[in-house]
Amino acid sequence: MRTYQIQEEDMKKKKIILIGAAVAAVVVIGIGARTLFGRTSSDESTENVVYVNSVDNLMNPGSGNGAVNRFAGVVETQKQVDIQQSQDKTVKDIYVEVGQEVSKGDPLFSYDTEKSQEDLEKAKLELERIDNNIGNKQNEIAALEKEKRSAGNDAQLDYTMQIQSAQMELKQSEYEKKSKQVEIQKLQDSIENCQVTSEIDGVVKSINNGNQDSYSYSGDSQAFMSIIAMGDFRIKCKVNEQNIASVTPGQAVIIHSRVDDSVTWKGTMGAVDTENPGNDSNNGYYFSSGDGSTQSNSYPFYIELDSSEGLMLGQHVYVEADYGQSEEKAGIWLDESFICDADTDSPYVWVDDGKGKLEKRSVTLGQHDDELFQYEIADGLSKDDMITYPEDGLKEGMKTAVGSNGQMGQSNPVTDGDDMDLSNEDYSEKDGSGSDLSDENVDGVDSGETNQEDLTEDGMQQNESNADGSEDVIGGTEDAQ
Repeated sequence: MRTYQIQEEDMKKKKIILIGAAVAAVVVIGIGARTLFGRTSSDESTENVVYVNSVDNLMNPGSGNGAVNRFAGVVETQKQVDIQQSQDKTVKDIYVEVGQEVSKGDPLFSYDTEKSQEDLEKAKLELERIDNNIGNKQNEIAALEKEKRSAGNDAQLDYTMQIQSAQMELKQSEYEKKSKQVEIQKLQDSIENCQVTSEIDGVVKSINNGNQDSYSYSGDSQAFMSIIAMGDFRIKCKVNEQNIASVTPGQAVIIHSRVDDSVTWKGTMGAVDTENPGNDSNNGYYFSSGDGSTQSNSYPFYIELDSSEGLMLGQHVYVEADYGQSEEKAGIWLDESFICDADTDSPYVWVDDGKGKLEKRSVTLGQHDDELFQYEIADGLSKDDMITYPEDGLKEGMKTAVGSNGQMGQSNPVTDGDDMDLSNEDYSEKDGSGSDLSDENVDGVDSGETNQEDLTEDGMQQNESNADGSEDVIGGTEDAQ
């Protein structure tokens, strides 16, 4: 889903820490998603609906409600040994299979030695020929030197040149002999060491033997065989190149079990490995524009775990940034950007009145959290109340609807210009004849050509359970395990 930068005057410039990103995700989802979810399938209706979300959801952005990005991840070990196949050899037998545990020294596969045996026999014959040549040259040199001693002065120069030529040929043959001996030794070593063994204790991660039986846990290893060590774990995730900015090295994260969301681990997000992109259909996104389609690369990044106790190798998990959502506060706390006129004596929020209509509701503010930029709502709201993000064009009495996946904002905000400027335009004064947001250019992007991108580009679409039990998450679709 494309992120539209909404510049609101009441937004604080100091919101630069991570908790701001969490709530901003909610806002962006609501405003951006309305181009897709806020209209009827045929765009026949221009009714402007305001999507609202519960206070409880906004206070708990990591509870799987769509307010915080979740990445799909898999548990793997810190160390991996990749075994490359010799280019001049053919694998004869493979003794292991993917997922099998191996110990150091266990045979993994063996090469075919038939060709090496033939080459060895040829090399030995060649060495024998070279030895004969050397013997012949030595005898030739000895004979020339004997003849030279009895020859006259006029023949001395001729004999000297013949001897020197023979000596050069002898040295050449001796060099060829040494090279052939090295070749024979390599062939003998190759035959004796045709069986490749494991260097570590671990599990076979992948086997790429060039046929349909090839298999890999992740599908991204180019080695003939990969062995992952048993020991400390880490989480491998993938991020699409369109939402790569959502990965922040050093960011604290929470890892959730896919079986029981309440079972969690803590860790730290690492940098994206942009040197090793992947573009398979399970981990990339497809974007459609016009009548063509392109595939977008995905990149791996890793989570360093504070503790791996309870995790299993190959286990699939969800990873989300830790914005403090797991630390519960007493009372109701909202991000300050939801509070209108917070610096006056009459602060208020936009709330669903319980009858499907929008109303301004005065609230009493309590304490202010200077680190998370949140206000305590001392009176005026409950956790069950449904609120929306304040934006131009909101009026009391407007129809409301519950937004899904953190969706908030107006479905069809009124505008009379081709290029919307949400920071300066007062849409509350429009006559209601403005065109649909989807037909306008937002930040220079023609959303009419990027409906498919709206769903995925910034990774803000939170996972929803599908009919087949799988879940759509950032970085691709993985079946629940």
